[in-house]
Amino acid sequence: MKNLLHPDLAFRLNGRLWIEGPDDRFMGIGRLELLEKIQRLGSISKAAQEMGMSYKRAWELVSSMNQQAREPLVSTQTGGKRGGGAVVTAAGQQMLREFAALQARFQAFLAEETQRLAE
Repeated sequence: MKNLLHPDLAFRLNGRLWIEGPDDRFMGIGRLELLEKIQRLGSISKAAQEMGMSYKRAWELVSSMNQQAREPLVSTQTGGKRGGGAVVTAAGQQMLREFAALQARFQAFLAEETQRLAE
């Protein structure tokens, strides 16, 4: 492929990674970020606000992930005197680690292939 590219220009390989279920996206960088923020903030609402998305959209994403996973990734509690909350479950924490590792391997692949373009 290198022989098809202009020699005076720099090229790099780029891409995005996500896991797709039969009907819907299951996990991607945005959903990963949502899980990380829920874990840090303890709230779907606060996580959504920090990401600039509506609570309804964040709730839909959490619901979709929970329905597609073997075990829920996020557990919620309804409001009351102390308000509600959300917790990233053990399965959710494992998903955070494993998808982040998958993302790192994907980025390494892109870097390796970009290097091949430059050689």
